[in-house]
Amino acid sequence: MQGEPEVAVLRYGHRPGRDDRMTTHVGLTARALGADRVIFPDNAGQSLETVEDITGRFGGPFTVELTDSLNAVIRNWEGKVVHLTMYGERVQDVEEDIREAQADEPLLVVVGGEKVPFEVYDEADWNVGVTNQPHSEVAGLAVFLDRLFDGRELDRDWEDAENTVIPMATGKKVVPTDEE
Repeated sequence: MQGEPEVAVLRYGHRPGRDDRMTTHVGLTARALGADRVIFPDNAGQSLETVEDITGRFGGPFTVELTDSLNAVIRNWEGKVVHLTMYGERVQDVEEDIREAQADEPLLVVVGGEKVPFEVYDEADWNVGVTNQPHSEVAGLAVFLDRLFDGRELDRDWEDAENTVIPMATGKKVVPTDEE
């Protein structure tokens, strides 16, 4: 979030055709819930385009990137690394330590797609599970970011938005930002 050390989300793996929607939703969730950028595998160009389009229409700042070297991103990260996995430590047991670490240095959140190699578990400073039951990586990311930011991300201001969603009890209302 703005004014704090960076939080980036790395989508580890992408199977075109099978993971398109899930990878896109990892990016949208990262953006909506406080991350500063998302890094997709180089074969996820359609997800990059969709997340960039949403950022343009609904505001940022938020950056989307592609990489051909997922392991190098993790290995060369200058900060702490969290790997979200249902096999990890309980989020409620480590969230305070992670929050304290992120106050001083950048945080990379690794979200798996296909089978994640053991090296990712080794490289991570924390392997974290939001539950030890099977669940969506998007759900895991959402819960983790909300815990990390302690709900502050829900009141975030969006810069350069073309559109603004007007909260309503029923119905949908999206207006151009200059009419807000």
